[in-house]
Amino acid sequence: MGKGEKKLWIGLIVLAFLSPLGIILPEKFQAGDAWGEWGTDTLQQLLGYVPAGLQRYAEIWKAPIPDYNFWGEGASLGMQIVAYVISGLLGILLTASVIYLLSKGIFRRAR
Repeated sequence: MGKGEKKLWIGLIVLAFLSPLGIILPEKFQAGDAWGEWGTDTLQQLLGYVPAGLQRYAEIWKAPIPDYNFWGEGASLGMQIVAYVISGLLGILLTASVIYLLSKGIFRRAR
């Protein structure tokens, strides 16, 4: 592993461990949902309407780990923090695996 790759992995892992800030800060300041993670109901309250494109496609995609939380909405803040970190690490692992497999296939075809 080169120096650049090592820095990349360290940076990604640091970001995974910083990801719970998205729930800690709104909780601390009673700010509601994390910025940008609004559902159609929250957008309706904030904007007074839901954009047509978002309304049309809102029900198509369902997150594999809703709200990054394995234990449901009643989970303690500590458990939510653990779930955020695990979700971040899983996302990094899955993305890296897909890129690795795609690159193996591309390089194999190039030969």
